[in-house]
Amino acid sequence: MGRFLKQGRVVICLQGRYAGRKAMVLDRYDSSAKVPFERVRVAGIERPPRKVTKRMGKKKINRRCRIKPFVKDINTNHVMPTRYTVDLQLNVPVKKKILTTEAKKKLKSDARTAFEDRYKQGKNKWFFAKLRF
Repeated sequence: MGRFLKQGRVVICLQGRYAGRKAMVLDRYDSSAKVPFERVRVAGIERPPRKVTKRMGKKKINRRCRIKPFVKDINTNHVMPTRYTVDLQLNVPVKKKILTTEAKKKLKSDARTAFEDRYKQGKNKWFFAKLRF
């Protein structure tokens, strides 16, 4: 499993803290001696944007359009791929198998700005909607 888990594919996390959250695949790693399973690095939405109405002011709308992202390496058995893709380009460190805390913070902030920009453009609406199940 895993050849179709290419960059940009939208997946749903099935296990752990982010179970039931949507994420997009950033990179894919094969198993190695240190980590004996295939894994994908994903950037996802921990807290989706909230509903906005016409009566709200600009400040409140900007606050409600905020997205809280997460970046995580996940076993490929613990994600469910969907038919959707997102064509976002994030600055992923060049094939770093283990992210440092500074690199992870930078990647999270890049993901946040990219997700918020895409949400405000009105593209990929399914990706930003809360998953109902």
